[in-house]
Amino acid sequence: VAEPPVLRRSDRISQPPNRFVPSMNYVMLTDCNEPSCYKEAVQMKDSKNWQLAMQSEMTALHKNQTWKLVKLPQGKKALPCKWVYRYKFTANDGQPKYKARLVAKGFKQEQGIDFDEVFSPVVKLTTLRCFLALVAILDLVMHQMDVKTAFLHGDLDVEIYMQQPEGFVEKGKEDLVCQLFKSLYGLKQSPRAWYHKFHKFMLSQGYTRSEFDHCLYTKQAKDGSWLILILYVDDMLIAGKHLEEISALKSKMAKSFDMKDMGEASHILGMRIERDKSKKLIWLSQTEYIDKVLQRFNMDKGKALSVPLQSYVKLSKQDCPTSEEEKAEMEKIPYASAVGSLMYAMIATRPDIAFAVGVVSRYMSNPGKKHWEAVKGILRYLKATKTMRICYGSHELSVKGFTDSDYAGDLDNRRSTSGYVFTLAGGAVSWRSRLQTCVTQSTTEAEYVAASEACKEAIWLGRLATDLGIKEQTPILHCDSQSAIQLARNPVYHSKTKHVDVKYHFIREMLEDKQIQLVKVHTTENPADLLTKGLPAESFAHCRRLLGVE
Repeated sequence: VAEPPVLRRSDRISQPPNRFVPSMNYVMLTDCNEPSCYKEAVQMKDSKNWQLAMQSEMTALHKNQTWKLVKLPQGKKALPCKWVYRYKFTANDGQPKYKARLVAKGFKQEQGIDFDEVFSPVVKLTTLRCFLALVAILDLVMHQMDVKTAFLHGDLDVEIYMQQPEGFVEKGKEDLVCQLFKSLYGLKQSPRAWYHKFHKFMLSQGYTRSEFDHCLYTKQAKDGSWLILILYVDDMLIAGKHLEEISALKSKMAKSFDMKDMGEASHILGMRIERDKSKKLIWLSQTEYIDKVLQRFNMDKGKALSVPLQSYVKLSKQDCPTSEEEKAEMEKIPYASAVGSLMYAMIATRPDIAFAVGVVSRYMSNPGKKHWEAVKGILRYLKATKTMRICYGSHELSVKGFTDSDYAGDLDNRRSTSGYVFTLAGGAVSWRSRLQTCVTQSTTEAEYVAASEACKEAIWLGRLATDLGIKEQTPILHCDSQSAIQLARNPVYHSKTKHVDVKYHFIREMLEDKQIQLVKVHTTENPADLLTKGLPAESFAHCRRLLGVE
């Protein structure tokens, strides 16, 4: 009988690609030596703290009747699970809190068997900013609530089994599995199940959900004032004229969910909320987040800049690496990570970097040295302006919009850049800077396309303002191109615009129905100018002030 062949083992040492190897020059924002698994947690010096955190999580799971132990039915599979550990730091002190979460490995679920729909809405940041503007002007009481173990409150509508958690397998029942009745972190349908549970609760309390943001709930009190609640997964802000009404809602919530009352709002989603009630002002900023980003990319000691992108800097695909050596060198640089970090600051509180971030994000797949220098330029600008805040208050409560475009500014495909910004109570609440999807043949056409895109946002904002209890007049959209305004108002120019996509003529219909007003504004007083091009320092600072960023 022939002997079986001996399998040859390769002696080659496998190494991950350079882009997956952490550079010595950069550190992760969450690199706090947290344990990665149960075995590590019980072997660390502070293992007692992790044990207490896990026990607290198990107590919450049992209290919520999340599962019961059963024999696994034939033909069914039990999902594995794992413990996830995090240090959580509060804004008031530097002492860490130990958090342990039991997470199901939902990536092993199969659609149609373990889950169906997974989508769950979260409040739009535009809605959040409009909410804060309203609170500032009307001098409303604003409190914050946090739902402990939010996903554990959702009810499951499918049959799901899970293995017993490591370290907490019941003696004598090792062959049994957990039949889940409540949603659990890691399951694909958990966010949706929690949202539906909360939505039913709010309807039972007489609240109405906004059709323009499904995480905005309003209720009119007996005296005609409004109670407003916005929800972002497990974080919520509640505002109203009377503290008693807010306290009554919080009491009812506490009976249905495990809640944490955080009192007057000071932080949400990594943003700091500051308030001066005597002047009816609210400021929104991200100083702490920006500090972490600067430290992460070793730019906290870099030279400060007065603008995020110099007006003479023009980026294109010609600046992308062409040789393998250049590509290998750029793979060591965390370009995508840096741009992603900048994006959150841009969409949350910093409209002044929207154009610059939009430009550098076009080269994520193959960035070059010049592109990386531009990213570092944005970081240097943030270092100089990290304490800047959007200010809401001291202005009338009406939506004002501004639109602008930069004709054929992109060097790669000669497309124009559209930009719009809307302010409420003196501060920016909605903004956008992006390349147009079509190639325009003149400055007038580029301005017309930009105005049409801004018109859609104006209509939505006007209706959202109505749901917030704001008696909104017809939204006003300011444009610095007289020819684009005439083009929108006068269909006689059809012969010159018949090549323009039908969807961009939406603005004409809105003007005819008097859904919006299109008004001329001087270029120097148009804050949307900084969303379409690089500007000199003086012009940039003026536009920034018009946005309420100070």
